[in-house]
Amino acid sequence: METFEGYIFTALCSTNFLVSCLLFSRVTREQREPYMDEIFHVPQAQKYCHGKFNEWDPMITTLPGLYLVSVGVIKPVVWLADLTGQVVCSTAMLRFINLLFNCGILYLLYLLICKLHSREKTRTTSRRVLSALSLSTFPVLYFFNFLYYTDAGSTFFTLFTYLMTLYGCHKASAFLGFCSILFRQTNIIWVAFCAGTLVAAKMDEAWRVEHTKKRDEKSPPSQVPLSFGGAKKVMIFTLEFLTSPAHVKSVLLVAWPYSVVAMGFLGFVVFNDGIVALKKQPLFFLLVTGVSLFLVWKFTSVHKHELVRFLVVPVYVFAGWNFLDSFKSRSLFWSLAFLACLLAATVPQKLLEFRYFIVPYLMYRLHMPLPSLPRLIVEFVLYTVVNAATLYIFISKTFHWPDSTATQRFMW
Repeated sequence: METFEGYIFTALCSTNFLVSCLLFSRVTREQREPYMDEIFHVPQAQKYCHGKFNEWDPMITTLPGLYLVSVGVIKPVVWLADLTGQVVCSTAMLRFINLLFNCGILYLLYLLICKLHSREKTRTTSRRVLSALSLSTFPVLYFFNFLYYTDAGSTFFTLFTYLMTLYGCHKASAFLGFCSILFRQTNIIWVAFCAGTLVAAKMDEAWRVEHTKKRDEKSPPSQVPLSFGGAKKVMIFTLEFLTSPAHVKSVLLVAWPYSVVAMGFLGFVVFNDGIVALKKQPLFFLLVTGVSLFLVWKFTSVHKHELVRFLVVPVYVFAGWNFLDSFKSRSLFWSLAFLACLLAATVPQKLLEFRYFIVPYLMYRLHMPLPSLPRLIVEFVLYTVVNAATLYIFISKTFHWPDSTATQRFMW
């Protein structure tokens, strides 16, 4: 990091943290009591704060990563500041942990962008910094910095895992991947992606070696014809690679730390008789989280005629083409590994919530070419407007269910 760029980034980090603290104060004043999933997370964290590590709420489906980190941060602060009473491990203090994660996410995004786009040397300082800032304010992610949810911590450790993979620190990456799983069990998919990038690199190398020996090849070694024959060739090569003892050994010599994490996770799944079970939440929880989808469905009038659904087909085709085009600079096997993990992280979700797409979206954006500065400015302004509107609605536009006196709020 150049000195001038470092000063700019430090100033932006400080400003971002200050603004987030002001917003945090307002949100906490308006919603002092645990809300939505916080009614599970906050009491559990408070049990850990009081040393009751053997007590567990069976309604919680995540592992205790968030609570362990919270205790690890809060306890030293409480001891140093000599804090006592209800402020210790209060809802506000627990929520503040996610603001710290937000600062870490911003820094990790910046480091990842610098690493992934290191070849782009011309006029990229402002684009790198603004890209990191814009992605850290991605509305769905930014909103949950103000509540005691697992999303900020899960995103932080997942990004940290991938950063260590890019730097070749695979033992550290596997450990951080284990930490990310403690926040969200489905992060095992992104640990697998980190291992998959190593496998893809080995396969790319073997593919080039094999095809440079054939002088009759009309296309470059790194390219695969977009045809049935090309797909068949890739499948045969993949099968041969995965059944070759020499290739498997070369992969395991590098990726064995991830294998240890995978085997440990598999053992947990067998012991726990499954991965994730949906919480048996009251119906109004699902109604509130799904209200945005309902409004989109209602006001786009897609449901009013069966032929209307075909009008969005061009949008799907363009989105798919744009998605695939963004990876044209990546190797085939890397792209296949990313696509497989992306589908595994999104398609099987039984409960559709926007926050489940935070990490897939960030991973996708990190690997896209750096946008132009005007586009980044427009994106950041748009994200800022959406964040302001979302927080305003959450704070001001409350409502009550007919059979409950509790205040309800709209959220992602």
